[in-house]
Amino acid sequence: MSFVCLRWLSIQASNPMFFFTVGDLMLCSGLLFVNQGKQSISLEPGGQFELSGAPLETLHQTCAEVNSHLYQVKAVAEEMGIGFLGIGFQPKWGIKDIPIMPKGRYDIMRNYMPKVGSLGLDMMFRTCTVQVNLDFSSEADMIRKFRAGLALQPIATALFANSPFTEGKPNGFVSMRSQIWTDTDKERTGMLPFVFDDSFGFEQYVDYALDVPMYFVYRKKKYVDCTGMTFRDFLAGKLPCLPGELPTLNDWENHLTTIFPEVRLKRYLEMRGADGGPWRRLCALPALWVGLLYDDVSLQNILDMTADWTPEERQMLRNKLGANLCPHALLVDSRDIIWDLEKEISVSVTLVPITGLKTPFRDGLLKHVAEEVLQLARDGLERRGFKETGFLNEVAEVVRTGITPAEKLLELYHGKWGQSVDHVFEELLY
Repeated sequence: MSFVCLRWLSIQASNPMFFFTVGDLMLCSGLLFVNQGKQSISLEPGGQFELSGAPLETLHQTCAEVNSHLYQVKAVAEEMGIGFLGIGFQPKWGIKDIPIMPKGRYDIMRNYMPKVGSLGLDMMFRTCTVQVNLDFSSEADMIRKFRAGLALQPIATALFANSPFTEGKPNGFVSMRSQIWTDTDKERTGMLPFVFDDSFGFEQYVDYALDVPMYFVYRKKKYVDCTGMTFRDFLAGKLPCLPGELPTLNDWENHLTTIFPEVRLKRYLEMRGADGGPWRRLCALPALWVGLLYDDVSLQNILDMTADWTPEERQMLRNKLGANLCPHALLVDSRDIIWDLEKEISVSVTLVPITGLKTPFRDGLLKHVAEEVLQLARDGLERRGFKETGFLNEVAEVVRTGITPAEKLLELYHGKWGQSVDHVFEELLY
């Protein structure tokens, strides 16, 4: 079974200059979370509207669910002049312009984030993603899928890169959303190199999660601030915020939702590397991961292909430290990033969020790896026998040209949009 988790920004469709959050749709009746069967709808910290889909067997069912949901939401929202934007990062507004959803959990996170990273508030209030959640049949199956998913997460980031604007201007990245995760909170994010250790399994992930600092404990309908303390301390009854109290299983499940690596383990595996995108691209991401991870032949081929990738190479695709690059890249053409090298500033940069499929890797480019990965995904879908390969068409075009969705937006920005980002509200409107 697989299911998807979608987020999108909301705007007043008649006037995209004005930020009007879909939160108002739910907040007017005091709602922040709604269940509908095995689906749920929630409001994220900055009013991002999130659908968590039901577990489904085929991509046709998943895509139908997404389409049905979007049609329902549009029908309600259009009467209020509200639209939805499929993009990875808020392209125009600053954090100060974005309303904060009234939830105690978010208040605790908002106060804690600046203590552990410079971009955590951007993550909370200005990012949007599409995640694919996949089940596993055993611990051994989980390990294989976890390793393949982690190794290929930068590929997904590049293929779905769709966040090149910040506060009305190009930001020097094809995926600003991905870049933000590199300086949100290093203790709960990243590529988890221990997943590739021979000893890895459920127990090792639990050990990792026990030592990730907590955010909160939910008691008597209130969120208790437990930031900086560990769940290991909680198990020993040593939380200063709740002295002597021991955790419940629900506390543990809540804690697992506050860990944000590129692939996250809960009762299923979450693939977390892709930007939010427009309607036509939503079904391509689950198609990619289902084709790769739900077919034993393709999964083994991925594991064989990535087996000799070193920890340094995997991390290099995600981060490169000490590069002499100016962090404010000047994008003079959608396909060429020209860096101001006069200022030799040693900074932490992320290769894939900057250069997408043009990221150098071994003797070629990431594009060449993506070509092989796409073929394995297509082969995997073919062997499933559900006639699902058509869902890969959108991503196949990205692989063929080597041009990410973000680069196409930048080409429009420097061309017919006349360097006005306002047109993105029409281009990517659901």
